[in-house]
Amino acid sequence: MVLNILRACTAAAFAVASTDIAWGQYVGSEGIETGAAEVSGVQTQEAAEEPDRSLGPDYYGTEPIKFLSNEGKGYSAAEMILGEDRPINFGGWASLGYTSRSTGLFNTDPGRINNNQSWLYLEKVADGSDGFDWGFRADAMYGTDSADTQAFGNLPGNWDFDNGFDRGSGYGFAIPQLYAQLAYEDFSLIGGHFFTPIGYEVVTAPTNFFFSHAFTMYRSEPFTHTGALATYSGFEMLTLYGGWTAGWDTGFDQNDGGSNFLGGFKVTPIDEVSFTYLATAGNLGAIGDGYSHSIVIDTKPLPGLNYVLQSDYLDVNKDVLGTGSDYYSTIGINQYLMYYIYDEIGVGTRFEWWKPNNTSYYEATVGMNLKPIPNIIIRPELRWQWSPAANDNEARNIAGLPVDEGAIFGMDVIFTF
Repeated sequence: MVLNILRACTAAAFAVASTDIAWGQYVGSEGIETGAAEVSGVQTQEAAEEPDRSLGPDYYGTEPIKFLSNEGKGYSAAEMILGEDRPINFGGWASLGYTSRSTGLFNTDPGRINNNQSWLYLEKVADGSDGFDWGFRADAMYGTDSADTQAFGNLPGNWDFDNGFDRGSGYGFAIPQLYAQLAYEDFSLIGGHFFTPIGYEVVTAPTNFFFSHAFTMYRSEPFTHTGALATYSGFEMLTLYGGWTAGWDTGFDQNDGGSNFLGGFKVTPIDEVSFTYLATAGNLGAIGDGYSHSIVIDTKPLPGLNYVLQSDYLDVNKDVLGTGSDYYSTIGINQYLMYYIYDEIGVGTRFEWWKPNNTSYYEATVGMNLKPIPNIIIRPELRWQWSPAANDNEARNIAGLPVDEGAIFGMDVIFTF
């Protein structure tokens, strides 16, 4: 059945391509620099009289179906209401998904169609290119991803965590971002509650290639922070990050005296290669005292081809797993390979090794991105996750993850506006 569904999705995608529908490049996931604001801002391509599809995605330009695609640009609620020169932007998306079994992280309500994320954002981006400017960002969401999007590093009853935001059956509300921004020339500063810049995958559905998430993203990285983060991009090929936060995953709260450094750098020697190092160090709040870093190497060796190598390390002095140890230490390596046959069709793989407290877990995912019109993304996938040490031995499954149970089929449909 799963293979039949995938074949049907693939056939549908190629059928769409054959009707000459085209739109802009896929918005990649680059942490805090990507964000939901770019989701509705899809880039367009010029129409070509006789497109040569053998040239790849950069040359695939055809006449779109204007009514459905808005001449290839997609529809933006903010543009339709406020116009192109609007000082304030707003938008969002809805992600409806299905998973055949729980992955143990995010997709934990199997066997039914879930509203994973119904998302709204309001923002004004601070543009310092002409001098001093100010901005802000506010996000709110509802869905089954709410429990993993709330500030669960808080003390109960603070901000959106354990404060009446849950609605049963896995559903609830979250306010993952609320921050102010100042900018002057190459310097930018945000302060408040914001998504972490650490890692490759992010919480927001449209900015990830895969429907499911990596172990590393879920168990070795923060999701949000409360604090301040400065960015300086005045050096050629180098961007610097530095700031302070009140621990991991806090929303205007300081659990267990959380106080830590957040920062690092990004080097882009050529347009096709970037190297990012970001770290946290100090009192990380509910997770304990310690240090973490994430290294992401993002490359585009050929047109349409994207290879990403990520390695994360975390070491804290707290029994996060509840196994009786006095520490929690993880290391992992993630590899992503994604190829866009056309802008509308992408295929990808992810392979991960993740090792918490000396027990190795593995995960492999194959999936597709299908975009029949600019405001719709379809992400079918097959996922396998296993641990030799935990196979038929729950006592050694220290992370409590479902393993060695065969393929997990998942798929979601994202509607952006």
